[in-house]
Amino acid sequence: MAIDRTPVLKRCRQLDIDPIVMGLNKKSNRQPKRRRRQESEYGMQLREKQKAKFIYGVLEKQFRSYYDRAKKIEGVTGDNLMALLETRLDNVVFRLGFARTRKEARQTVRHGHITVNGKRVDIPSYQVKTGDVVAVANKAKDLLPIKEALISSEHMAVPAWLEVDIEKLQGSVLQTPARDQIDLEIDAQLIVELYSK
Repeated sequence: MAIDRTPVLKRCRQLDIDPIVMGLNKKSNRQPKRRRRQESEYGMQLREKQKAKFIYGVLEKQFRSYYDRAKKIEGVTGDNLMALLETRLDNVVFRLGFARTRKEARQTVRHGHITVNGKRVDIPSYQVKTGDVVAVANKAKDLLPIKEALISSEHMAVPAWLEVDIEKLQGSVLQTPARDQIDLEIDAQLIVELYSK
């Protein structure tokens, strides 16, 4: 299995991403380098794709399959792609505040600490649907990482397409997210243009 071992802050700096998007409250002390020449159209498209892959923790082969699925769904391909990435189980766990970062959410799911509609699911790429109830398993409610995530996520706003009940440690998916409900600065149209060449 391929693993990206690039330091998160360094990668954020390369892609012009605020580390808060990744769930980190750290700031880099380094000054951004000035680019000497203008970025080409291909360079901008590639940067947007790399940004989306890095934020959601998806590798190229899986990202390509998400694009192919988004193309088959009726509607705007770029918006469909973002909705598919946003409804991954590991991202939903992060958005509900059960993990501090998407990587931590991925590990929480892999270790079997999350249930969907009462059944244990240990696949981070599992696609949640409207009406699904995502909850922390009973055996995992006292785990320290989940408690720390709940404390640190109190100031985070849960997106409008999700509803969370902190007392029961569960959340439900109210609807498929629309593009304006996804707060990430990713131009999905550039990704579509890159893949449609």
